[in-house]
Amino acid sequence: MNSSSKQPQTGLHRDIRSWDGKSADDIHMIFKRHSEMDKFAETLALLLPDPTYQKGASWLIKQYLENNGLLSPVATKVICKSVSSLQYWESRLHVLQCLPHLTIPAAGKKEVEKFVRHCLLDEVKFVRAWAYFGFYVLARQHTSLHTEAMQLLKLGLSDEPASVQARIRKALAAGF
Repeated sequence: MNSSSKQPQTGLHRDIRSWDGKSADDIHMIFKRHSEMDKFAETLALLLPDPTYQKGASWLIKQYLENNGLLSPVATKVICKSVSSLQYWESRLHVLQCLPHLTIPAAGKKEVEKFVRHCLLDEVKFVRAWAYFGFYVLARQHTSLHTEAMQLLKLGLSDEPASVQARIRKALAAGF
């Protein structure tokens, strides 16, 4: 039984399920229609493990955070636990793009670190670029990773294509 079947189905569930996974206009409309609902972010976090909802839920969480939304500690923990179940590169990218907006609790560090390391090997350049930045974000919050993060970022500058290097340079410019 997946997480989404444990909770009541809403219009948000229906709208994400019917989204084609591609139309930016449609996902923006879903955001506008539902972003003011009670427990919007928490509902989306609970949908992340379900492949039926992953692409839409991850995009909507990212949009919510980029619009200055705040996640509860519970929603953040759910996201941390869900990262290993992300099947689509788009979902991995969205969650990596969310990391600068999240405070990763000590209890979620191991799972997020494993996820980010896995994404560093992704065949999709956007995912790899954001994985480098995600490792930097994680290292800023968990100082035990500082030295490794610096080494990793410097290595990426010599090994990765220019599009990935641009994101690495942003992390290096921000510093610890």
